[in-house]
Amino acid sequence: MCPLRIVVDRLDDWQPYYPSEDLIGADDFLAQDRRHRDADARDRTTHVINLSSDLDYLGTGYYVSLLAQARGQRVLPTVETLNELSRKALIDLQLDTLAPLLGDLARLGSLAGDNLTLRVLFGECLEPRLARLARKLFERLPCPLLEARLVRRHDAWRLARLRPIRLRDLVPEEQDLFATALNRHSRKVWRTPKARRRYRFDLAILIDPNEALPPSNRSALKAFIRAGRRLGIDVSLVTRRDTGRLAEFDGLFIRETTALDHHTYRMARLAEHEGLVVIDAPRDILRCTNKVYLHALLRARGVPAPEGVLLKRHDRRPLAARIAGLHFPLVLKVPDGSFSRGVVKVESPAQLEREAARLFESSALLLLQEWLPTDYDWRIGVLDGRVLFASRYYMARGHWQIYDHSGPRVKSGGFTTHDPDDVPAEVIKAALRATRLIGDGFYGVDLKQAGGRVVVIEVNDNPNVDAGIEDAVLGRALYERIMGVFLARMEARVRESS
Repeated sequence: MCPLRIVVDRLDDWQPYYPSEDLIGADDFLAQDRRHRDADARDRTTHVINLSSDLDYLGTGYYVSLLAQARGQRVLPTVETLNELSRKALIDLQLDTLAPLLGDLARLGSLAGDNLTLRVLFGECLEPRLARLARKLFERLPCPLLEARLVRRHDAWRLARLRPIRLRDLVPEEQDLFATALNRHSRKVWRTPKARRRYRFDLAILIDPNEALPPSNRSALKAFIRAGRRLGIDVSLVTRRDTGRLAEFDGLFIRETTALDHHTYRMARLAEHEGLVVIDAPRDILRCTNKVYLHALLRARGVPAPEGVLLKRHDRRPLAARIAGLHFPLVLKVPDGSFSRGVVKVESPAQLEREAARLFESSALLLLQEWLPTDYDWRIGVLDGRVLFASRYYMARGHWQIYDHSGPRVKSGGFTTHDPDDVPAEVIKAALRATRLIGDGFYGVDLKQAGGRVVVIEVNDNPNVDAGIEDAVLGRALYERIMGVFLARMEARVRESS
């Protein structure tokens, strides 16, 4: 378990709270002189929570964050956050997306009067109705203790001021919330040294407990946790509400369906910026979630893929000229659909015109491809350039896709999982060729095999790993291989920083 330091102005400031061996005064923290290699290595695994009061530029608290980052430690708040908090223009830039939320809160009656002061402690607040706002403020500008002043002008609420506050200024009710929020934010504060030494690294698995079709079911998530801990990695499940906690971890494993205009992509970028090992990396999400990009990439590099063309929203050419000799039926796709959503089978030019007009409302480009009827699709799981699993996903009964969204309930077909050595060589070869164009992350390559022809349908950055399906051949070894890649990469990060 990585060590933790809680930096305060004076040790007396901590008197209302449970004693912690992780506590250190700001002056003592700044006076630490790291001249030895072993000390340097320990520093780079240390998490620092900076509760100093003088956070202005070149103040004592500012130097705490500055020196922590210089030592390679993960600190909250970062110098970048402090610089943004000191400049109103940068705060406005970070928080310009809060207007809709403020409007919703005003309509619900959660914002009363013409001004309001809200204190945010590790993303939490005393007012339950403003919990969402507190969380958003902390996600955008992660600082442990914040005070926001909101004002209403011309019937619209806006943020007038956002500033850090001092630990010693918290009233008793806020002190209770602070202790609870800190405990939730960093479980390591209250652990004994013996428990802290059990694990070498910390890994966060991002999930959405309410997701209807998550990339991993509950049994698989438990298997990941057990596998990680066997390898010396403490694995914790987190949600989007834990964005401000990412710097506590050494790695982030995204087990929630990803998208570009989405918190999964923003959290991946933030985690990568903080130096975490990230799967799915932002680059993988960017490259894999857009079918238009993949279509162009596979064609340019000669990887076998379905014949197809891109349709542009404002292209006025006759339809016959645009589809360039493709024959019906065809498959029309929005660029960023998932789980068979946003994919339509069209049987005629008239149907194509109707469906394209509907889908163009949300996308300037559409992908039109030949329809290749098969009983199943291959899904080849590839991690770090090596095949991890091979499954067949069968079409839903009476439907041409794996997932059937036509009814009130989503239906899916069956599956079989195979030893990769038993999979046709051309399928494996095509899958590996496709993933090498993306990177060295974790991918699920969907392929169709029709007679002697093998084509790559798409490369998914967030492939399913469900207990009882993808692990049917390897069992618990599947989870240990994935956790083993995290371990190797986290160890490499430590060596690089030594």
